[in-house]
Amino acid sequence: MLVEGSRAGYLCERHNRVFFLGELRRSLLSYEYSDDDGIFLVRLARQTIDQYVMNKTKIQSPEDVSDKLRGKSGVFVTLNIRISETVTLRGCIGRPYPTRPLVEATIDSAVDAAANDPRFPPVSEKDLDNVLVELSVLTPPRGLEYSTPEELLELVKIGRDGLIVSRGDARGLLLPQVPVEWGWSVREFLEHTCNKAWLPPDAWRNPKTEFMSFQAEIFGEETPRGQIARNPSHPKC
Repeated sequence: MLVEGSRAGYLCERHNRVFFLGELRRSLLSYEYSDDDGIFLVRLARQTIDQYVMNKTKIQSPEDVSDKLRGKSGVFVTLNIRISETVTLRGCIGRPYPTRPLVEATIDSAVDAAANDPRFPPVSEKDLDNVLVELSVLTPPRGLEYSTPEELLELVKIGRDGLIVSRGDARGLLLPQVPVEWGWSVREFLEHTCNKAWLPPDAWRNPKTEFMSFQAEIFGEETPRGQIARNPSHPKC
């Protein structure tokens, strides 16, 4: 399953909210992947994007990688483009379910984020020096069990959980960093996730609407082709 991410918005973020993202996530999550794993994956995504944009060819999956990185995992690649001192979304696509080896899913998601996100034109060569590459490695999504909308509000934790909503053929996903970046409450997070699936904002109250949650380890460039950090912070615009 290939899914577009969502980091869209037009409200410029305050610096303190952006820095709070990293602190909040560190307090809520334990990490499975090392910093070196994250650096490798982000560099792999960057190499994939550069080669595909410049040569229209996709790199081969690297052979000399750890068993962990060959394990199956969901992953999203997010591209932000730097505009002065802020960044704005340029593409975000991934695979939410652990159906393919992580390195292969990273390569395919990087290509799709750069070339196949329907919300944006393909990334061009002139964009490459201003694009920031970010990668979110996902835990397997799990269904949320609850009896009332009020119980759902208690289950979801901002900064820890990403959400997948479904009802009938409608599907929508938001990554766990999104509600932190935009300062949403749990209720607003549920409403925006429903909007992502083209459902009414209050569809989360409908017992026919189902939710799954997941967590993510996030790594990304602090500057284009620069140092790679866990939970990178960039003021959004």
